[in-house]
Amino acid sequence: MVWLKQYEVIGRKTPVGEEESQLMSMKIFAPNKVVAKSRYWYNVRKMKKVKKTTGDIISVKEVPEKKSSSIKNFGVWVKYKSRSDTVNMYKEYRDVTMAGAVEQFYMEMSGRHRARWSAITILKVQRIASADCKRAKTLQMLDDKVKFPLPHRIPTPSSKQYRTTFKARRPNTICTVE
Repeated sequence: MVWLKQYEVIGRKTPVGEEESQLMSMKIFAPNKVVAKSRYWYNVRKMKKVKKTTGDIISVKEVPEKKSSSIKNFGVWVKYKSRSDTVNMYKEYRDVTMAGAVEQFYMEMSGRHRARWSAITILKVQRIASADCKRAKTLQMLDDKVKFPLPHRIPTPSSKQYRTTFKARRPNTICTVE
């Protein structure tokens, strides 16, 4: 379920007369273009002192994911407002897309830290190499010999004629097949 997309928003301060204004580019994770533009103005107003009334948006483009068929490691650098003060944070996630890793981050922050979406500012999201991973949650998945056992398997009948509502004995759910 991908509800976030990555957008690149480019804007500038509206030029007055012959004055040239510099372009300001920002990569933003948002559900749609409208929210991406809103988050752009929120961040630009804080960093560059340019309001929506004194600025222009040049373009809003959705950034497509290059290769979304293999799993990758992502590092997320974040600043968020907790109930007492502002907290800087770094987290690692494994996902096939960068937007998927950011979605995992938002879900974890809302559940574990009770942080609202509006109180979170993503500073940087970057793909990281396996050797650069730091968190134990990510490191345990990097082993080539990682296994996912299925300990509770309920056998199903091979055909419909063997299916019954009530069984004479309890099912043996321990699977010893290697």
